[in-house]
Amino acid sequence: METERRTPGLRGAMRLRVATALPVALAFGLAGARGGAQGYSADKPLGAAAQQLPAYLSQAGLEQRLGQTLPMTAVFTDESGRTGELKSWFDGRPVAMALVYYKCVMLCPQVLHGLATGLGETTLKAGQDYDVLVFSIDPTDTPADAVAEKKRFVDTGGMGASDEAAAVHFLTGGAASIQAIASATGFHYVTVPGPDGKMDQYAHSSVVMFATPDGRMSKYLAGIEYPARDVRLALLDASEKKISNPVDLIILYCCSYNPSSGRYTVAVQRVLGLAGMVSVLTVIGMVYLLTRKPKAQVHSA
Repeated sequence: METERRTPGLRGAMRLRVATALPVALAFGLAGARGGAQGYSADKPLGAAAQQLPAYLSQAGLEQRLGQTLPMTAVFTDESGRTGELKSWFDGRPVAMALVYYKCVMLCPQVLHGLATGLGETTLKAGQDYDVLVFSIDPTDTPADAVAEKKRFVDTGGMGASDEAAAVHFLTGGAASIQAIASATGFHYVTVPGPDGKMDQYAHSSVVMFATPDGRMSKYLAGIEYPARDVRLALLDASEKKISNPVDLIILYCCSYNPSSGRYTVAVQRVLGLAGMVSVLTVIGMVYLLTRKPKAQVHSA
C-alpha cells in the first residue's frame, strides 16, 4: 500500500492517495495472462521483477479530497432515462456514493453489495435520511444497464418501498462528466484488458463515499464491507449532525474517523474522559445526598 500525505488546504481537506490491493488483484486477474496491454507483455522473466506491479496500475488509486465540492453542473442520466445536472439529484440530504461500472463482474458487485447491506442495517431510511448516487465510470454503460443494477441494489438493501427506491439513482454519463466526478472525488482508475483482450475493463479502488447536502466530500470508507456503525456515522457526519439523536452524538464523540484506513475507530481517550466525567458527577451527587440536612419534621399539638 502506498500512502502520500499532503498538507490540508484552507478548507481543511485532507488529501490521501491509497492504492488498494483489491483493484490490483482485479487488474492482474484480467491482465496477467495477456501480453501487450499498454506496453506490458506476458513473457517477462520470472523472479522478483515478475512480482512487481505494472507501472500503469499505480494510477488506479484513491486520493481523498475531503471538503472538495462536486461538479454540480456535470450532466448525467439516471436509470429512468432522465438527464440533468448533478445538483438535480441532491435534495437536502446527505448522499452515499460509489463509482463503479455496470458491466463489471468482479469488484464492483462486491462494493455495491457492501454499501446496500451497510445502509440497510443502519435503521436510516433512503429518501428520508439520505440519498444514494452510483456513478458509472464506463461511458459505454447505458440507462438500460443501470436498471438491473439498481434493482439488485434496492433488493439487497431492503429498499423496496417506492419512496426509498426513488431516492436511489444509478447514473451514466459522457466521458467529460465521468472525468469531472472522478477528479472531484479523487477516484483514479485505468483501463485494462478483459479476458478477450479488449480494453473494456477497469482497475480501480474499492471504496464508498459520502457527501454533504450541498455537494461537498465528507467521508470515504474503504474495502468491500462497510459496517452499519461506520455507514451511520459517515451519514451523520455528512448531514452535519442533522439526522442525529442523543445516542448517535455520544457514539460519534467516542469514535474518530481515520482517513488513512477509511474507518471509524474508538477514541479511547474520549471514552475514558467521558467515563471520568460521569464518575465525577456521580461522586458529587452522592456527596450532595449524604450531606444534605434532613427536613425538620413538623409535629402537630
